[in-house]
Amino acid sequence: MNRVSIRVLPLLIFLLFNVSNSEDEEVKQSLVRFMDKLAGVTAKADQSWGWNMTSDPCTHKWKGVSCDTQLRSVKKVVLDGLNLTGVLDIGSVCKASSLLVFSLVKNNVAGLISEEMGNCKRLTHLYLSGNRLSGHLPDSLKELNNLKRFDISNNNFSGKVPDLSRISKLITFYAQNNQLSGEIPKLDFSNLMQFNASNNNFSGPLPDVKGRFSAESWSGNPELGGEFISKEFPPSAAAAPLSPRKSKDSSRRLLLIYFGYAVLGLTILLVVAFILISKKKLKEAEADVAKKEVNAYTSSTYDVSKITEHKSEYSASYEESRAAMSPLVVLRSPRAQGLRFEDLLRAPAELLGKGKHGSIYKVMLDNGSTTLAVKRVKDWSVTSQAFRRRMQRLHQTRHPNILRSLAFYSSKQEKLLVYEYQPNGSLSKLLHGSRNGQAFDWGSRINVAATVAEALAYMHEELSEDGIAHGNLKSANILFNNNMDPCVSEYGLMISQSENPSSNSHSNSFGLDPARIRTSFKADIYGFGVILLELVTGKPVQGDELELIQWVNSVVREEWTVEVFDKGLLLEGASEERLLMLLQIALKCINPNPYERPNMDQVAVMINTLKDEEDESSPYV
Repeated sequence: MNRVSIRVLPLLIFLLFNVSNSEDEEVKQSLVRFMDKLAGVTAKADQSWGWNMTSDPCTHKWKGVSCDTQLRSVKKVVLDGLNLTGVLDIGSVCKASSLLVFSLVKNNVAGLISEEMGNCKRLTHLYLSGNRLSGHLPDSLKELNNLKRFDISNNNFSGKVPDLSRISKLITFYAQNNQLSGEIPKLDFSNLMQFNASNNNFSGPLPDVKGRFSAESWSGNPELGGEFISKEFPPSAAAAPLSPRKSKDSSRRLLLIYFGYAVLGLTILLVVAFILISKKKLKEAEADVAKKEVNAYTSSTYDVSKITEHKSEYSASYEESRAAMSPLVVLRSPRAQGLRFEDLLRAPAELLGKGKHGSIYKVMLDNGSTTLAVKRVKDWSVTSQAFRRRMQRLHQTRHPNILRSLAFYSSKQEKLLVYEYQPNGSLSKLLHGSRNGQAFDWGSRINVAATVAEALAYMHEELSEDGIAHGNLKSANILFNNNMDPCVSEYGLMISQSENPSSNSHSNSFGLDPARIRTSFKADIYGFGVILLELVTGKPVQGDELELIQWVNSVVREEWTVEVFDKGLLLEGASEERLLMLLQIALKCINPNPYERPNMDQVAVMINTLKDEEDESSPYV
């Protein structure tokens, strides 16, 4: 019996390997068929393209193909801007069951997306923008549960969009400039970060997106109704011809309406005049109070070495005067509902940290039942009006990993911001301080990098026209909430040098020079690059980040790259290849020439691709 088993074993091994090879051959055949339909003779003429049966997509590096180095399976097919003019055969490319990314951006490809799209079960990124694709979108799209990015913009797609609300990981939906119809697609808008359905034939009401997307996301859909659309929805029935009596009643009605408008206009003029006079009086009162109380003001409100439990260094008269003139502005938050400026002044406070831009305090209200963080900003020469506009604009731009302010206070001398207190400290503390038993392995670090990159990419895109960058991005400003999810704090709180108010007549509504706005966003890229260096090296930024950057550059220059990495990561078995890739992204971000640094959206894509590779290689996936 044993001898029979021994003889049969090699045969079984042979058959298993034969099946495996035949499956690989089948995938390769399908990919070659896909390229034949897509590019025809063009691809075959250039031998460097590969895409033939005499070579292997992974070992011979076919044009636009990336593989999993361990499993030797196709993970990405990216054929952007190659002037391909054939027909899309999505069924053939989806034979590669391990495919994560498929991109055909800016070609001239025709055809449609067939129901076989549903075979790409593991697909996370689908980019088909800028082609001549047409027809209806298949229902099988809703089966792509891992899909994160979906871009079919600038094509000729028509018909209704399938219900994609169950794809909970979807963060990008771009379908602008097509001929799609029906209602706006059902999506999980709570997770969506990027959305555009403009210039189609959508109709019906707008979905409730909680103000996360602007009117441009819906424009160019004449039959679409809702709060951003000028016409009312649903349209009323056509009016019947008026009888003579109804005509007279209508004339009287119009007369009354015009009279009402006149009264309303006069009332508005009187109110505006009253407000202007009141403002002038308030400014005079504020100046007078400031002179009288200048000595009381010079000492720090929240200096814990001097503060008592229920007493502020402000005099009572000064508190009341200032609170009356510049009240605390609460930004629609139940956590800060009913909060007053005096409450902050009188509450016990603990200094958490001081920096060149101000100090941060932990403030306990209601006998410790409510804990807030208060940032006191110093040396920020911006008017109270501009500060208010900036804070309200930031409040409108929401992202789950950007810590929003609950309230703010602004006067000539004082600017305070109130945040929800984050109990688990900062990224800087987690990396370089006491971890209190918290694991911070390679998987956690790449997750933090990807999450923060996506959050910043979203904010940069949403606030590009306003010119509001973070302005002070560093590991100490990345905090962890109760679930240990990273949250970027103090976004837009600092105006960098490139954002200084300009007298240029072309400045935008925030008083920023558009010629300098781009540099402020590039400064964020630089700051993020330094954070990535901290993640891969485990070394802190001491005073000036240049010391860390120079050390990394010197080690890389000497080709001792492995010496750069945090030894704890190497001991736990982190992939040196992916550590190196993240290091390379960091070096791109800190390029001395700001205009050669990538955009944050590009950085997010690179890190997410790296994270996907890490997730795929994990034994727990």
